[in-house]
Amino acid sequence: MGNPKVVILAGGRGTRIAEETHTRPKPMVEIGGKPILYHIMNIYAHYDFRDFLIAVGYKGEMIKEYFSNFHLHNNDYVVNLADGSRTLLNEGPIDWRVGVIDTGLDTNTAGRVARLRELIGNETFCLTYGDGLSNINISELVSFHRSHGKLATVSAVRPPARFGAMVIADGLVEKFQEKPQTEAGWINGGFFVMEPGVFDFLGDDATALEREPLEALANAGQLMAYQHSGFWQPMDTLRDKQSLEAAWADGNAPWKVWS
Repeated sequence: MGNPKVVILAGGRGTRIAEETHTRPKPMVEIGGKPILYHIMNIYAHYDFRDFLIAVGYKGEMIKEYFSNFHLHNNDYVVNLADGSRTLLNEGPIDWRVGVIDTGLDTNTAGRVARLRELIGNETFCLTYGDGLSNINISELVSFHRSHGKLATVSAVRPPARFGAMVIADGLVEKFQEKPQTEAGWINGGFFVMEPGVFDFLGDDATALEREPLEALANAGQLMAYQHSGFWQPMDTLRDKQSLEAAWADGNAPWKVWS
């Protein structure tokens, strides 16, 4: 049994990080000189998940161009102007299969997945967002999903705190921690694994995956949570982008599980 296809939702407008997304789709915003989408795909590829379907919408042509010229974007090359032939100088061992599919400009998240039904086929598939990074073990996630027999698994994560935390006793600061991972509560961190039966819950183009479909799956007893206590962070705001960029620059990027 081969590893499932990986569907990445990359079609939203990214309005909360408009400083970056007025010129490009959010998944193409760069961390360390590479699109965050490239980082997400490397997380999966590290665990030998290499068959991707990218659901695009807003400025999707930029994602199509990136992958159609992937080797030119990611390698040095020499071009022979006499005949247009190119020689790559430092080609890496990337052997991914990537489909980039226009799922509509204003289609909501569940609708984008539903539009990929024929390409996904009647098999288990992975699904995540094009703007969230984690050091989650994808192989363990999929093994967990296959062990319980339900239609869907969502990765439950601790949200990163937006502000620092202090423990204070009688005016004395006993503990100071800058932006800790929140200790209470679990939220949807993406990194789903789903069975084709989920398509019956997805609704139409206007449906948000995070509303009726996941609520209905939970009500039907068909949604399990894979609890991940490690690193997870979305790139929702410019501050998030700067935080991820700083971690990468410092050589301290927890999501970089690949070599």
